[in-house]
Amino acid sequence: MSNAQHTHAEGHESPIRTPRQLITLVVLAFLVPIITILLLVNFVVSGTKSNAGSDAQSPEAIIARIKPVGDFELRDANGPRVFQTGEAVYKAVCTTCHAAGVAGAPKFGDSGSWAKFIAQGWDAMLQVAIHGKGAMPAKGGNPDLDDFEVARAVAYMANNSGGNFKEPEEPKPAAGDAPAPDGAAADQPAK
Repeated sequence: MSNAQHTHAEGHESPIRTPRQLITLVVLAFLVPIITILLLVNFVVSGTKSNAGSDAQSPEAIIARIKPVGDFELRDANGPRVFQTGEAVYKAVCTTCHAAGVAGAPKFGDSGSWAKFIAQGWDAMLQVAIHGKGAMPAKGGNPDLDDFEVARAVAYMANNSGGNFKEPEEPKPAAGDAPAPDGAAADQPAK
């Protein structure tokens, strides 16, 4: 019968046998619920955060995606030419190199880097801008620009970088390009 009593006593023993096990169990009893609560709070709060790309269906994002790659402008081929300002040409063409001073280009607004070019004179700067030199392509790489527009851009950049050049005057339209007065034909003599 002692065997029966012995096996019966073993069944009622606690899994905690040492004080170290008791301390470990008490610490875990506090830490596990706290960690669980923190993870749940983080999960609930992160539901309001937007993830990368979550605004992909917003109207602004859609407009940005379907925006045309290039802009175009319909112009009347027979109409008078409308010249761009020096600032507009600078922003459209010249800023690529001159805003940061790329490939040795004098940086816009830096009078020190423009001084040697300004000292060479207006004609020398204009010839380089129109025909190109070194890394500078002719007309800044835009062959559609008129020489007058390039001259305006040169004056704009040089004057904002320590120069004092007069902006060139707009060329007069050719006789065939001028609109006829009072709707009369351009090639008919006036009475």
